[in-house]
Amino acid sequence: MRRLWPFGVVAAVELVGVAADSTLLQWLAKPLLAPVLLVYLLRVRRRVDPVAVGLVFATGGDIALLLSGDTAFLVGMGCFLGTQVAFITAFLRHRRPPVVAVATYLACWVVVNLLLWSALGPLRLPILGYSLALTLMAAAAAGVSRRVALGGGLFLISDLLIGLDAAGTRVPGHGLAVMTTYIAALLLITTGWLAASRARDAGGAADPAHTPGPVPDNAR
Repeated sequence: MRRLWPFGVVAAVELVGVAADSTLLQWLAKPLLAPVLLVYLLRVRRRVDPVAVGLVFATGGDIALLLSGDTAFLVGMGCFLGTQVAFITAFLRHRRPPVVAVATYLACWVVVNLLLWSALGPLRLPILGYSLALTLMAAAAAGVSRRVALGGGLFLISDLLIGLDAAGTRVPGHGLAVMTTYIAALLLITTGWLAASRARDAGGAADPAHTPGPVPDNAR
């Protein structure tokens, strides 16, 4: 993953900024997380696909969530809704997810929303809609590859932590937990999607874990 070293630098700066509660470092790094992956994806894949569009929406969401207040929160949620819809579109075009994955994720969505419903106040309906799209994205990711599925699951966990905070429940190390899972999710989804797409285009296996021999560097 030599071409991804800029993402490692940006991610490290962002995590240091969160740990140190440095607004400056977070403003410098967070808006660059998705764009760095977008540039990597476009350089290797050489086409704009729904995952690339999703990364554009994620950039807008990251910037909005650096601001405070319910309006910024809702704008950020709207941007990330665009991310989830774009990712769902890409993943379903690639392959349908297992029915078990869809059923399991939807059951979790119902349970979590029932538990948080009374604590979310005026945010409950926007969060209900967004969390459904997020859940469907994570389920759809299970049909692409194990790497993308893991990324989808981590994206859901990251946003679940944000939802818990909105409901008045903050876990220890909240900021670092949110950003660590989010950064890992973006990286896994982007690199996993790239590998699966290239394998499909070449007529090979969708998951590089099932492909014999080393994976070329420009496919990682």
